Amino acid sequence: MNPPTARIESLSAVTLTVSDIARSVRFYEALGFAHKPGPSIAGFASFVLGEIGPACYLNLLEGQHGKVEGWGRAIFYVSDVDVFYAQVCAAGLTPEFAPQDAPWGERYFHVLDPDGHELSFAKPLG
Repeated sequence: MNPPTARIESLSAVTLTVSDIARSVRFYEALGFAHKPGPSIAGFASFVLGEIGPACYLNLLEGQHGKVEGWGRAIFYVSDVDVFYAQVCAAGLTPEFAPQDAPWGERYFHVLDPDGHELSFAKPLG
């Protein structure tokens, strides 16, 4: 008899270390991220993502000032990449490039947060 197996079913959260929590919160609010309800915790912020299926979260954790360097990439699916790009630009943020179709079958663009974390906003093509 084989032992039971488990599988990864969804992304629960991405936690990014940031150097200035207030500055990063303003940045993510400008992108349209909504705060997770609950008590405030010094040096920490959490945003709830999505309205379909289980909730997913983006967490910000304040690290040692000046010691944070960008890490990796968080990928977020959006309903319309071009409209979201326009919203990002209208909020005064500067994406790395305009939306483009990728050979792997997504339309996407990137923007860096204040600590250099790469955020990708995408939607599958077709």
